[in-house]
Amino acid sequence: MPQSPKLPDDYLKYPNRQYGMDNPHYGWDPADRRAPFKLKGDTKATTTIIVPVEFFPLSPPAKPFAHPGAMKTPYPDLRHFTTRDYGNRVGLYRLLRAFAAEGVKATFAVNAEVARRYPPLLATIEAGGHEIAAHGVSTAHIHHDGLSEAEESALIAETRTAFPEAKTWMSPARNESYRTLDLLSEAGFETVLDWEADQRPLSMRTKMGSITALPHYGELGDFKLLLDRSHSEDEWADQIIEAAAYSVDLYDKEGASALAFTMTPYIAGQPFRIHAVRRILKALTATEGLSLATATDASAAFKEAIS
Repeated sequence: MPQSPKLPDDYLKYPNRQYGMDNPHYGWDPADRRAPFKLKGDTKATTTIIVPVEFFPLSPPAKPFAHPGAMKTPYPDLRHFTTRDYGNRVGLYRLLRAFAAEGVKATFAVNAEVARRYPPLLATIEAGGHEIAAHGVSTAHIHHDGLSEAEESALIAETRTAFPEAKTWMSPARNESYRTLDLLSEAGFETVLDWEADQRPLSMRTKMGSITALPHYGELGDFKLLLDRSHSEDEWADQIIEAAAYSVDLYDKEGASALAFTMTPYIAGQPFRIHAVRRILKALTATEGLSLATATDASAAFKEAIS
């Protein structure tokens, strides 16, 4: 029988393993040990819709890993590329019309490369009153610990130049290094969409102060449920509607909560799925006690309740 390859000696060594948390940003705070959190006014829960607007190169790098939406076959993978391009050319506008019909404001997480290549696209999003969040340089520029601090700082600086007024950040593939939050805080970002450690926003400690991690549930995203798990459009809608209703129903026991999920233009913006988008929006806007808010507004609501 073939022998398994020998693992390197440092395979089981993890420099950040210690007593307690394995990151310095938030503490041990399980839900059964804290008082229910109350928001001001009648809001019992917030929901944020995140629309990733991404640039996918035809020949993406494989390190540190390929972006989940990256090309799948050898260069040139025009089949997958044109599907992604369809999202920015067609699907995104279909989502914008659906949002406008229900008066919903979403957070559009945009790659700097998209801002550079397609300025009219950004203008259309902003004209709809939506939030523009910085989403890194492109899907080929993933943040990870293999980058030097100078390299990662340069990626954030390039993105910040494209979005000088953005308050919210989402990393490409939602991947970070151990220094990403420090660098984001230093660059002036106030909210980050990479984490899903809680059901309420977490105040993440950094060397430059705090940055808010708004819970972003990958389990509710269209990529995860419709593509990875092959759920039907109605099953996807059911789960989002149930999650939002559950958040409101448990307000008296668990307090106010926040959730965010993605609607990806090349997935949710397809003509055979837009009915599910409309159903989700109608149900969420009709849920009493639920506030559909941009990432910045949701974070501000929780900060205001604390102050």
